[in-house]
This record gives sequence, C-alpha cells and structure tokens, in this order.
Amino acid sequence: MAQPPSGCREEGAAYPTAPLTVREMLPGLRPREALAQRGAAQLSDDDLLAILLRSGRRGRNVVELARDVLQAFDGLGPLSRASFEEIKARRILGLGRVKAMEIAAALELGRRAAAQNPTEEAPFVRDPESVVRQLRPLAANLRQEVFWALLLDTKNRLIGRPQEVSRGLLDSSPVHPREVFSTAISHAAAAVILAHNHPSGDPTPSVEDLRVTRQLVEASRILGIRVLDHVIVGRETDQRPGHLSLREKGLATFDGV
Repeated sequence: MAQPPSGCREEGAAYPTAPLTVREMLPGLRPREALAQRGAAQLSDDDLLAILLRSGRRGRNVVELARDVLQAFDGLGPLSRASFEEIKARRILGLGRVKAMEIAAALELGRRAAAQNPTEEAPFVRDPESVVRQLRPLAANLRQEVFWALLLDTKNRLIGRPQEVSRGLLDSSPVHPREVFSTAISHAAAAVILAHNHPSGDPTPSVEDLRVTRQLVEASRILGIRVLDHVIVGRETDQRPGHLSLREKGLATFDGV
C-alpha cells in the first residue's frame, strides 16, 4: 500500500496520526489567516488566545494549547480575572513564564479598555451600589483579598478605573496609607472611596477592617483628601446582601459627601 505524501493526512488512514500542526490546517482554519479574512470578532476564544500564544508545544499545536489554558480556568471569564501569578501557578504544560506574562498583559489591557470609554462621561459614584457596579467585574471569582481605591473628582465622578492598592492572602490584604494616598495624589483626586472584597462571600467587616479604615481616614484628613466610605464586596445570598457599607452601618466616621 502506498504511503501518503509527507505532510498530508488521509481520512480513515490505518496508520497512527499526530495532531495537526497549524501549517497543516486548512488556510481558513489557521487563527491568523482566519482573523485576516473574517476579523477578530468572528474568531473563537481558542483562536484568539492561540494568536497571542504564537506557538504550541511538542504534541500539541498552538490552538490545542490555547484550549488547555481555557480549560484550566474553566473558560475565558475566570481567565480574564486571573493575575500573572495565578496563571503561572496553574503549571500548564507548554505555558512558560513569558507566555504567562503576555497573557496577563493582554488581559490587563482589556480590563483597562473596558473601564475607560472616552465617548461617555465618567460615572458619578454617590452610593455603595455604584461602587459595587464598578467592582463586580474585578472582584468576581477572586480567591485573594484585594484592596481598591476609587478616586473621585470634586463632583464625585470616577477618575479612571478603580486602583488596586494591594493584593493579599485568602482573608487579608495589608494596606498602608502611603499606598492609598500616593495614588490619589498622583491623580489629583479630591476624594476616595475605599473598597475590598471578602473571598468567603460574607461582607461582614473584621476588627482589622475597622482598624485600617480609621487609620486611613485619619491620614486622609492630614492630606486634605476626603474618604467618603469603605465598601466590602462579598456574594449575595438569601440570608445576606452582597456588600456592606461601613458608612451606612455607622461603623466608622467619614467625611461628608
């Protein structure tokens, strides 16, 4: 029986076949060619990620490697919220440090672009619900406690996107006034709303949450930057709301709105 020419694959062949390389795919199925022909919006998540990864590994072409990455995170949504450290920690075969960095950088660009729409005015942030609207996309599925500062102008409009101040362990995120207010000063913010998530889902403040809030409010008054609230983001259940405002609960003293 004649052997097929090198580089060709015959359907139903009796001999074992290795996975197709990208070059062996039909031109319309190759991610880069598909993007050039149909546009990025028409490509699957696998193909878009494959273009970013550029190359696969032995025995797995780049599209298959992209699928491995997405499967490791249960889809694009959880991957889009992952940090560089979280991507690297999955130890996906074929995904080294550099590729993990490139994915993290691309995702961060996407998050920043989504948070900044130059055709619309910056949103007003006047109540805990408006704070939560800004933070839900950032806080969803986080396994660490993250502390943010929402920077506001004199009319309580949001300046840029919520600024990540620190990222900690499962149930704590060390925060220092210098980290919060250096960001506020560099953006010429008139006021700040503090916020952090509780990975457990329960937004009830801890003793440490209250202590840190008092410390930050005292520091803000020295600098002349108002702290309007501290909002804790959790997960809503039938028994409890999905967030808590220290201001609304009277658990700390804040400056006027």
